[in-house]
Amino acid sequence: MRAIEDSGIRARETDPADEEPARGLPRNWLLLLVGAAVLPGAALVLVGRSLDEPAVQAWRTVCLAVTVQAMPFLLLGTALSGAINAFVPAHVFNRLLPKRPALAVPVAGAAGVVLPGCECASVPVANSLIGRGVTPAAAFAFLLSAPAVNPIVLTATAIAFPGSPEMVLARLLASLVTAAVMGWLWLWLGRAEWLKPAVRHTGHRPGHSRWSEFRRGFQHDFLHAGGFLVVGAMAAATFNVAVPRSVVDAFAGSPWLSVLFLAVLAIVLAVCSEADAFVAASLSGFSPVARLTFMVVGPMVDLKLFALQAGTFGRAFAVRFSAATAVVAVVCSVLVGGVLL
Repeated sequence: MRAIEDSGIRARETDPADEEPARGLPRNWLLLLVGAAVLPGAALVLVGRSLDEPAVQAWRTVCLAVTVQAMPFLLLGTALSGAINAFVPAHVFNRLLPKRPALAVPVAGAAGVVLPGCECASVPVANSLIGRGVTPAAAFAFLLSAPAVNPIVLTATAIAFPGSPEMVLARLLASLVTAAVMGWLWLWLGRAEWLKPAVRHTGHRPGHSRWSEFRRGFQHDFLHAGGFLVVGAMAAATFNVAVPRSVVDAFAGSPWLSVLFLAVLAIVLAVCSEADAFVAASLSGFSPVARLTFMVVGPMVDLKLFALQAGTFGRAFAVRFSAATAVVAVVCSVLVGGVLL
């Protein structure tokens, strides 16, 4: 009987379910390697004859220009976001925010000016703040403002629009007002049953290396946002080259249609906030107010953010919050842009 008990203990100690799964090469790694080496080359050969076409050259120029201009800001922004997540204690946010929710909302929105973070990082950070007792309205104001008004984004906007400081100021004010209005709307109309925060960890974990957490966070955010940057640059280049000028003029010629068109485009393209100013600057056929709308709506409402919010807070929240944010962002952009631009 004693031997049976000892063998049972040893079996439990070496239970395979408790061990980490072995990490090896995928089963078809050789086929994947050959495909990765052959397919790009085959694609280049097939399209090689058309690379000298003016339209292709224009597409390549716009795509590379947007990507190269935006990449340093994306790199710096994701590095700062990872550093804040790994090195700044979570209780700092609780100490800085006022106890009254109505006052905590604008303070949390203004905190985005000095606490940079990309859209992908702001959602789990907001979830972590709610889990630590911060009122959801303040967490949502920070979620919206941090990717839109941080120093990296404002600097990138100033470089993308040289000689136009009013565009930087308009983006700052329109984004802050949108974040504050959405926080107050949640205090007024929000319901607890819409919000189902997922249990996810952000910040430093005791016993873990802060530098390792920084490296993993930076790697995740940069690769994730960098992919959307490349896709957005390609989409912007395709839009500039493939869309007939008559179609662009039909939207650009109407003040309201141009604003709505670029708002929808920002939602679909899902360009990272550190890079969207360069995409907006490339849309030279549209009015300044329409391009401001593109830069205000994009960091707050897009396809990837909707997916992140639905997975973190629940679909009921994401549908209502994203729809309301889009409307408020467009209205604030038009009002602020109409005055400053």
